[in-house]
Amino acid sequence: MKRAPSLAVAAIRLMRPQQWLKNVFVLAGVFFAGEFAVEGPLRDALLAFVAFCLASSAVYALNDRLDAEADRRHPRKRARPVASGALSGRFAAGLAAACALAALGLAWSVGPRLLIILLAYGAINVAYSRRLKHVVLVDVFCIASGFSLRLLAGTWGVNVPPSQWFVLCAFLLSLFLGFSKRYAERMDQTQDTAHKRAVVEEYSPEFLRALLAVTLACTLMAYGLYTLSPRTLEIHRTENLIYTLPFVTFAMFRYLYLVMQRGFGENLSGELLRDRGLLISGLAYVALTAVLLF
Repeated sequence: MKRAPSLAVAAIRLMRPQQWLKNVFVLAGVFFAGEFAVEGPLRDALLAFVAFCLASSAVYALNDRLDAEADRRHPRKRARPVASGALSGRFAAGLAAACALAALGLAWSVGPRLLIILLAYGAINVAYSRRLKHVVLVDVFCIASGFSLRLLAGTWGVNVPPSQWFVLCAFLLSLFLGFSKRYAERMDQTQDTAHKRAVVEEYSPEFLRALLAVTLACTLMAYGLYTLSPRTLEIHRTENLIYTLPFVTFAMFRYLYLVMQRGFGENLSGELLRDRGLLISGLAYVALTAVLLF
């Protein structure tokens, strides 16, 4: 009788619900497409959000199953449910399959477009887990594709035309976040080289700093052009979205500072919630955008 609660807690930990914050990208798509107040697209976007939460949990469970041996040798990852022995590899595989089937069922209920996007997300993540996470640059592009697919799920996937500029912004931002993660892993002093993945050692700190600078600058430029594009003006009927750029700029500069000076970058969801500067700038951005759009 005492085993059930610990098993349930371990299963929830395996699903990593704290990482579901990343799936807000699904809702961002329909929000910036001007369809957030329309019942049909909003309902479908919420279903897509839940589907991606389940799909991402399936990916995490599968990763923990495949990486269990390596995680046991890692100073932090050895506490994960499978690596620690709290859950068996068979249980993790079964939970991954159940979450994946539930996600595909929800996607099918919305429509074939969302199903295609979710299948692509799953295929990329399986390829990433098996091989691509060991290939320089390809690993980060795989991470970035996940954010772009989330954005497409909340637009094209629910029959809402996406803004191409906004898709570009999301892709560049996700590259910035991906290289931030690699920089944090590369500079992590709590583990020795033997515990780091070989691909992390392929990224020199100088190379990563250059990539961070390029992706940050390109993201800010793309977002500024998005706010002024004719398509944006047509959808939102306002020229004032450009005034949200200072909040975006501050948030990205703040995050870069935290990555390079405070060791942030490895856990985006947790970092957004525990840094006051990021949280305030994010909430201010959402509030101002909502006022300008609605």
